[in-house]
Amino acid sequence: MPLKARIAAGRAITAGLLAIASTGIAQADEGGTPFWQSGQFASMAAVPDTPGWTLSVNPYYYNGSTDSSKRTQKGSTITTGTKSFSPIVYVQPGYAFETTILGGTPFLAVSWGSGQARTTTETSTSATRSDTGRGESVWGGTDLSPFASIAWNSGNHNWMTYLTGNIPTGRYNSESLANPGIGHGALDWGGGYTYYNASTGLEFSAVAGLTYNFLNPATNVKSGVDSHLDWSASKVIGEHWAAGVAGYVYYQLTGDTGSGNLVGPYLSQVGGFGPQVSYLFDVNGQSASLNLRAYKELWADNRTQGYAIFLALTVPLGTTTPQRKQGQSGP
Repeated sequence: MPLKARIAAGRAITAGLLAIASTGIAQADEGGTPFWQSGQFASMAAVPDTPGWTLSVNPYYYNGSTDSSKRTQKGSTITTGTKSFSPIVYVQPGYAFETTILGGTPFLAVSWGSGQARTTTETSTSATRSDTGRGESVWGGTDLSPFASIAWNSGNHNWMTYLTGNIPTGRYNSESLANPGIGHGALDWGGGYTYYNASTGLEFSAVAGLTYNFLNPATNVKSGVDSHLDWSASKVIGEHWAAGVAGYVYYQLTGDTGSGNLVGPYLSQVGGFGPQVSYLFDVNGQSASLNLRAYKELWADNRTQGYAIFLALTVPLGTTTPQRKQGQSGP
C-alpha cells in the first residue's frame, strides 16, 4: 500500500482516540484533573477513518504533584502536597461506517481502561479523619466513555466534529484519595482540523472542545465548564516513520459549585508539550500504527503538574470494502 494511503487510511499517528474521555487518575475538577484527558488527540486527528472495525490499545502513564502550599479537594477530602501516579491501559473498539452523513464518515467507539490510581499527600482532612503523610493505591476499572464523530476530507484539508461523554461505571469512593473512576457523568463536544500534504509529508492537527460536568452525587460537587485544545505537528520520514511535536492546553472556564465544594471556585489550568514518533505498518494488507508521545506539563494551577506518556497501538479488524483514500481528491 502506498505511504499516502497507509497514513490516511490508518489515521496513522492519532493514538489518542483510544483514551477518549477516560481520565485514569481523574478526580474531576474536584481534584484539579478534568474529565478530558489532555493529549489524547495528536496527528491526523481529523482525518476520516477507513470503513470497518479497529481496535486501539493504549498504555498511559501519568506522574504529577502539587505545591505544598496548595489545597486541593480529592472527593470529600482536603489535601496539601498531593502526588499522583497512574499507569493504566485503555482499550477502544471502534467502527467507521461506509454510509456517509452530510458527506462525512461517521465513527463510533467506546473506551474503557484498567490499572492503578495512586495518591500520596502531606496532609489530608475530611469529616471523618485527619492524617499526615497519607497514601492510597487502588487498582480497578475506569468509567465507560462512548465516542461519536463525523469527519470530512477535501484534498489536503480534513475536518471533524465529535461528541463524547462519561458514564460513571468505574471504581469510585468519595472517601478515597485515589479513584480510577470520576464519580459523575459528563458531556464533551468539539471539533478538529488536520492539514496533511502527502507530497511533502507535512501535517498539522488541532482539536478543541468544551466539557459540561454533571453533579457528583457522592460529594455534592458540580465541576465547572472546561475548555481544552490538543495540537500536533509532524512529518513523514521514509516509508514507515513519522516524527514531530505535540501539545495541549486545558483551562477551566467556570468554578465548581455545590454544597460539597470545600475549596471555592477552584479554577484549574495546565499546558503540556513534547515529542512524538510513529511507526506505520500493515496487518493483513491494512494500515496499522504504533505511536509514542510524551508531554512535560507547565502553567499548572489548582491541579497536579508533571509529565504524561502515551503509547498507542491501532490495528484494523477484518476486511473492508475499498474506498477512496483519504487525503486524495476524486475517485
